[in-house]
Amino acid sequence: MTYTIIYEKISELSFPPGYYYAHIPTLDLTTHGLGIDGAKEAALDLLKLWVIEKKANNEPIPVEAESFYSKIEEDIEAGSTGSK
Repeated sequence: MTYTIIYEKISELSFPPGYYYAHIPTLDLTTHGLGIDGAKEAALDLLKLWVIEKKANNEPIPVEAESFYSKIEEDIEAGSTGSK
């Protein structure tokens, strides 16, 4: 199984510097780790445990069909939205 992971640098003061969120949209799973590599490792660990539990309960495991990624930017001062 292959899933897309989206990484986002954590800027919350409760986290030490250098931590990232790792989000698997298809499964709605999110974890975090130190650096991109740490976040990816945490996501893989979470995914493995999640799949084991789903299989143990005879629950379906969603398959990612297709993913796209884009950004939008809100210019609060000008009140316009633009795509990047």
